[in-house]
Amino acid sequence: MAEPYNTPVPGSTPRSGSPVPHPLRHPTLLSTAATCTPKPRVLHLGDPIRFNPDTHDILSSQYEVVRPSAAERERAPFIQNLRDGKWGSFQAIFRPFWRTGGIVYCNGGTASADAVADLAIAMIISTFRYIPWCMAAATAASPSAFADCHLDSPAQCHNLRDRILGVVGLGNIGQRVATRCRLGFAMEIHYFDIERKSATVEGAVSARFHASLESLLETADCVVLCTPVGFGGETMINASTLKHFRQGGRFVNVSRGALVNEDDLVAALESQRLSSVALDVHANEPHVHEGLRKLAAEGRAMLTCHNGGGTVETHAAFEELSMRNVLAVLGGDPALSAVNLGHLKR
Repeated sequence: MAEPYNTPVPGSTPRSGSPVPHPLRHPTLLSTAATCTPKPRVLHLGDPIRFNPDTHDILSSQYEVVRPSAAERERAPFIQNLRDGKWGSFQAIFRPFWRTGGIVYCNGGTASADAVADLAIAMIISTFRYIPWCMAAATAASPSAFADCHLDSPAQCHNLRDRILGVVGLGNIGQRVATRCRLGFAMEIHYFDIERKSATVEGAVSARFHASLESLLETADCVVLCTPVGFGGETMINASTLKHFRQGGRFVNVSRGALVNEDDLVAALESQRLSSVALDVHANEPHVHEGLRKLAAEGRAMLTCHNGGGTVETHAAFEELSMRNVLAVLGGDPALSAVNLGHLKR
């Protein structure tokens, strides 16, 4: 899945604070680079390579890898430096930002798919078992809160077995979520997507296709949003679609905060149209909707900080995939994870 445009820090950029002490490879900063080189140039936006030094050595042997400083990567100075030609001509860039214009655009969606799907499972379970309520009661230092949750929660919690999971967007992440829920919890899988998937994909999880979002919402016990921004850019979950949820339905979002009208979502929770939600992404990150924070305190919303793809394994896979894409394209081979080839002029 492509990285959300509202991510405060680029999700595919390996964090310098990673706890894993892998050896570093430092691409040459322009301030210390030779001004003349026979090698084609590749611009690297992000932290030094931590997890895949061997692949980086291959890349560096064939190309001059230039990594601007953190200050130079800020939006305004970065744009100005491009205009000024500070980094000269370059043939590729880590974390590309193009979609058309003849430039192959690759993303790292497959690198984070497992991590996002894992968190989605935790969130789906949370909506059925009211985990925020249970955790708050256990940490409240209140024997009465503990006892009340212990006695009252069973009347509101449900097993996942035989419940219908509605997956919006059966792509890399959606398929992984569906597989985990079908094989691990014996849930029924229904889905909506702009195109129906192949019989092989559907058969792997016994998935049932819905031709409209509304049909899916009216059927599912829990709906998980896994689609990228690509259905017109407007919100998908709003007052108009929320009325199609089953009474007391559940909602999980590991996709894009911008796809949800959070005012309408809060209203649906307050009116009991929805019983519980779990959100990893938010419309105005890093700010979280006040109404959702209130509902989280009441135990009806599980809220996280856009952590879906945030694992050591994801960062390592992003590194490897980005460098392999550069090597493939500049070497005349097909890109490994291009997303815009259908828009390029041949």
